[in-house]
Order: sequence, then structure tokens, then C-alpha cells
Amino acid sequence: MPRVKGEIIIFRPVEEVFDFVADERNEPRYNPRMVRAELITRGDIGPGTKFQAELRQAGRTMPMTVEFTRFERPRQLGPVTRSSVIETDGALTFDAAAGGTRMRWSWEVRPRGLLKLITPLVGVRGGRQERTIWGELKRLLEAREGGP
Repeated sequence: MPRVKGEIIIFRPVEEVFDFVADERNEPRYNPRMVRAELITRGDIGPGTKFQAELRQAGRTMPMTVEFTRFERPRQLGPVTRSSVIETDGALTFDAAAGGTRMRWSWEVRPRGLLKLITPLVGVRGGRQERTIWGELKRLLEAREGGP
């Protein structure tokens, strides 16, 4: 199973970065492939929160659900993402770093169906996509005066 890992420094406070990322509805603002994301559980965002999202993939939209199986504000998020073609499970961690936040990601990627045939490529492509997505988050948050 491919594992996708990485880290980025975002020059914003840990709590701010955590809260922005934990609200999955923000992801279309920094992930150009994310068409929409909506909260489907009631109450505050926390353990057990679920979102329904759509990702643009090969000219089509792919529905998926995101569920927080771990939620330790402001240090760790444990999302599980499920779609018809892939499931990812892992963690985002948030730690203070010189002048900002060190955000790390580590995903275990489980392709389904025909995607299993190209499992090694899924990890390589996933790594590039994650670096692009989190780079866009960094640009968005650092460009905002006074925070998100």
C-alpha cells in the first residue's frame, strides 16, 4: 500500500492553521480539484464529524466522504476519506515552528477497483498532489491579513 508523507511550514499560528484545515468546507479554496465540500453532521467540528465532498477527476466529479476519526485541537487531525476508487487514512499534525506552523501529513492510500492495477503510480502522483494542495494552503493563509 502506498504511503504519502510530507511537511510544510506555514507562517501562521498553529490554532489558525488547524481550525482552517479542520473545516473541510475551506478545501475548495486551496485545492483546485475540490469542487465542493459540505458538513453533513450536526454540531461543532470534532471527532466523528463528516463531510460530503466532490473532487474533479479526469473530467468527472467523484463523490467522497471525509470523517474525522481523530481530532485533537490544535495538534492532530485524523481524517479517513472514502470514495468508490480510493480510501485514504492517516493524520495531519500541527506543531509550532519558527514564526508559524509545521504541518505534516502521512496517508496510507488504498486504491480500489481498477485503480489497484496502478497502485505504485498512485503513491507517486498522490505525493505530488499533496505538495501542490498544501502549497496552495500556505499561499492562501500567508496572504491573508489578520488570518483566515
